[in-house]
Amino acid sequence: MSSTTGSTTPRPEVRRAAVITAGRAATSGDALERLRALARERGVELVLPDEETEKHGDEHAGEVEGADLAVVLGGDGTMLRALRRFLGTPVPVIGVNLGRVGFLTSVPAGSVEEGVGRAFAGEYEVVELPTLDVGGERWSAVNDVVVTSSTLGRMIELGWTIGGEDLGSLPCDGLICSTPSGSTAYNLSNGGPVLVWGLDAMTITFVAPHSLHARPLVVPRGRALEVTNRTADVSATVLVDGQQVHELAPGDAVEARLSERRSLLATLPESTFFSRYRQTFVAE
Repeated sequence: MSSTTGSTTPRPEVRRAAVITAGRAATSGDALERLRALARERGVELVLPDEETEKHGDEHAGEVEGADLAVVLGGDGTMLRALRRFLGTPVPVIGVNLGRVGFLTSVPAGSVEEGVGRAFAGEYEVVELPTLDVGGERWSAVNDVVVTSSTLGRMIELGWTIGGEDLGSLPCDGLICSTPSGSTAYNLSNGGPVLVWGLDAMTITFVAPHSLHARPLVVPRGRALEVTNRTADVSATVLVDGQQVHELAPGDAVEARLSERRSLLATLPESTFFSRYRQTFVAE
């Protein structure tokens, strides 16, 4: 199955919406009140996971996995957390941008009523985005997996294979393997290629390689990446979506491959990949 860029099939009106908010209640409090008012007006039940009810003092706790739609009030970090939470469920995630960049969000902060109201009416599309299985199926990455030195300021040597074929080793600060949704994050900052939503592939980009010939690669589905720590005296840290999950001692390896599971990103019809790309990254 290939990644899809969005479905134009009319969607039913939303009757039950989950809510995920940014880390601090003060950041999302005003937007949450506006969302509550909109939900009352439209007859939509809002459900919040336990950690959100504790944060906001809300009584509407419920099984968020049974929602028709998840509404995120936050930035890309909160979107990432929500996409990971609903991975493997049929719940799409739409974002109201309360962050700095908000590339994954679809609704501006000042347009909660108009933007989320349209989504509640079924006026949204769903983009299916590839994710990564890391360490077999031990961890799931929505954005990326990074292997980096466990000692600040120390270079490491990483060996790598793709599809079982040895590509040698390279001294560097680390390596990034990203999905299309993650290609506009840390991967982009390190000069890696941007993958347009709809591509069923992953990128491999070295961080500060000590080489004149290291180039990023785009790898299709079906070919796994294996990274080995070939540094004699320094361990390597494995980060999945920015969270430390594992240490690689010298000689240890970790594998990453495109997963069968996909994250479901909901967008307003006009909020396309290229409109966001221009708004976020292209200088006028």
